Amino acid sequence: MNHIAIISSSVRTGRNSHRVALFFKNYLIENNLATAEIIDLHEYQFPLFDERLRLQPDPSPALLDYAARVTKADGIIIVTPEYNGGYPASLKNAIDVLYKEWYKKPIAISTASDGVFGGTQVITSLQWSLWKIRAWTVPAMFPVPKVQEAYDINGVPADKAGVEKRAAVFVGELMWCVEANRRMA
Repeated sequence: MNHIAIISSSVRTGRNSHRVALFFKNYLIENNLATAEIIDLHEYQFPLFDERLRLQPDPSPALLDYAARVTKADGIIIVTPEYNGGYPASLKNAIDVLYKEWYKKPIAISTASDGVFGGTQVITSLQWSLWKIRAWTVPAMFPVPKVQEAYDINGVPADKAGVEKRAAVFVGELMWCVEANRRMA
């Protein structure tokens, strides 16, 4: 069975995008689509990195754990809020500290905001960063407008049927890319 890591990228107090990460973990497991785990950047509280992992003389155990979790995942879902039209520094930091771990890794992007556009302004800049490090971004997107109303704190969607219908397409695209990647390796 495939293993999907979900990166919850917000480190803010009172963050709402984490609700979407919880939803995806539950959705994948409950529908027997994959094993799943959340890589919560809030729990790591990484410092601002001054060098990539491979060039650090003495990387922290937390950084080595993070790198191992990204490496072992067959695919990744990044859940990111939109902050002033961009994604959080915590996510940029966590992406840039690794390099070979992202190579040809299928990555699906879910964006969230408290406004009506669902974080869609983040997609282009995040895709660009991932493309530059040779990750494989999945063409399906999963924007979540008014995230604070769309999901409760446990990741349960207000419109379960509608959200699961969208999630099926989004996750289906990720799983297709994971399988294609496996066959081409």
